[in-house]
Amino acid sequence: MTRTVKQLFDLSGKTALVTGGSRGLGLQMAYALGEAGAKVMISARKASELEQAVAELKAAGIDAHWLAANCADPDDLQKLGAETLKQFGHVDVLLNNAGAAWGAPAEDHPLEAWDKVMNLNVRGYFILSQYMGKHSMIPRRSGSIINVASITGLGGNPTGINTIAYNTSKAAVINFSCALAGEWGVHNIRVNSICPGFFPSKMTAGTFETYGEDLLKSSAPLRRLGDNEDLKGITVLYASDAGKHITGQWLAVDGGVSCITSG
Repeated sequence: MTRTVKQLFDLSGKTALVTGGSRGLGLQMAYALGEAGAKVMISARKASELEQAVAELKAAGIDAHWLAANCADPDDLQKLGAETLKQFGHVDVLLNNAGAAWGAPAEDHPLEAWDKVMNLNVRGYFILSQYMGKHSMIPRRSGSIINVASITGLGGNPTGINTIAYNTSKAAVINFSCALAGEWGVHNIRVNSICPGFFPSKMTAGTFETYGEDLLKSSAPLRRLGDNEDLKGITVLYASDAGKHITGQWLAVDGGVSCITSG
């Protein structure tokens, strides 16, 4: 029998792990998964921020838990994966969101900063995806991996934004998602990426300071910034059976910025 739209988007009985989930876009996406019915584990480096975020999620009626981990550290990622599976039994949805940026002109960009960005934004995504694939999703022949990229991964930046490592890492995330989708489709595992545009956050504070909120709004056809609801829909679509025939794809959630800029 064909399911209804509500049934297709329902995540009741599902489990989800969200990295970088204590604030900002990660917390918004954790809310989305929890509001759709999933049990949610969030992770970040700071226990105090995780405790506060889980308290907020629980107050909203979401079955939420937390584990502190540095997603640039392979040992921490292994422990995060193992402890999540110990608590949940399996993971249906892995949402790789933990990330870092670094601003510097390309000619002066520190190598250690390049490595910091790449280790968290790319290597960390691979290690945790590999762990969850091998230990949960492949054996169960089911899973959805959602990787947070960025519209900066689609091309260069306006003059004054010098984030070459970040742009490169997010381009890698988009192609990593495509490559993994092609390889793991045989296991019924879907892998997709989200490319947010300008959202107010700790990471984008420097860009907002450089350009100003009004100018960033005016650069988008919709004349607005992303808010605390705008990633919810795509997150649940990718995670649920509503998106069961979508894999290897990216979608820009940017008010239309990417459709009028060359990349």
